[in-house]
Amino acid sequence: MNKRIRIGTRGSALALWQSDYVRRKILENFPDLQIEIVKIKTTGDKILDAPLAKIGGKGLFVKEIEEALLKGNIDIAVHSMKDIPTQIPDGLEICAMTERDDPRDVFISKRGIPFSELFNGAIIGTSSLRRQAQLLHRRPDLRFIPLRGNVDTRLRKLKEGEMDGIILAMAGLERMGFGNIKKEILPLDICLPAVGQGSIGIEIRESDDRIREIVTRLNHEETSIAIRSERTFLKRLEGGCQVPIAAYAKVTSDTIELHGMVATLAGDVLIRDRITGRVDDPEGVGYALAERILSTGGRKILQEIYGRERFEK
Repeated sequence: MNKRIRIGTRGSALALWQSDYVRRKILENFPDLQIEIVKIKTTGDKILDAPLAKIGGKGLFVKEIEEALLKGNIDIAVHSMKDIPTQIPDGLEICAMTERDDPRDVFISKRGIPFSELFNGAIIGTSSLRRQAQLLHRRPDLRFIPLRGNVDTRLRKLKEGEMDGIILAMAGLERMGFGNIKKEILPLDICLPAVGQGSIGIEIRESDDRIREIVTRLNHEETSIAIRSERTFLKRLEGGCQVPIAAYAKVTSDTIELHGMVATLAGDVLIRDRITGRVDDPEGVGYALAERILSTGGRKILQEIYGRERFEK
């Protein structure tokens, strides 16, 4: 067996942590392998002064890495699952999803004020339309400004800037060693997470059976089932960073419970629902919830955002 493996990743501190985590997990099962981490700069990393919704969406964080994988310059691509578009390039596959960490979002206040007690007109930093729409639905008086960068960069901007608070993912905060920082975990009934949030996705070439044998051992079945359901929901809604869409699935025994949401950009209209289904049909559960939300107002929201008749029955 060829003992050399190249892992492709973004160069951010969080991405490198995730790639090193995957490297360590592989070595637990195959200690004789020689694993190299290859940093690849993506378009999303190069453009930091604009919201993702305006520059092309989450695919900007994976495109160059996937191209390197297809060319054979790397053997494995490691991504945050929430960054992977639902449409995977031909010849590639998501081979494993790691066990999910806490998928919830957290609110970090500059002055220690709870989210519910923020004064009218408070300024919140986030570039996520999903977070913005859900919080505006609760608090239409809030003001939101774009905020991008690494976890430490965002925390520094909060401390030095004019924002009253920021929203971050709990999983990223903990992975970067900021788990003890004063924060408020936002309940799922206030802010549903991004699809796949909290899990690391490992992408390989479909034809590479050697790498598949190595990587599949890292797959966490319960997490994979849940996120497959969420991603089907997102795919049916043709969602990306341009639309406030969220979903979270929980697997219990032989049942999936999936919560989903779509909202207007201003958060004044928010359609949210839940569905349960069989654990052996996660895609069916995701599709069924998407259809339910489309039929109860979601289709109209998406048509207005996209500006075309994209979701006709």
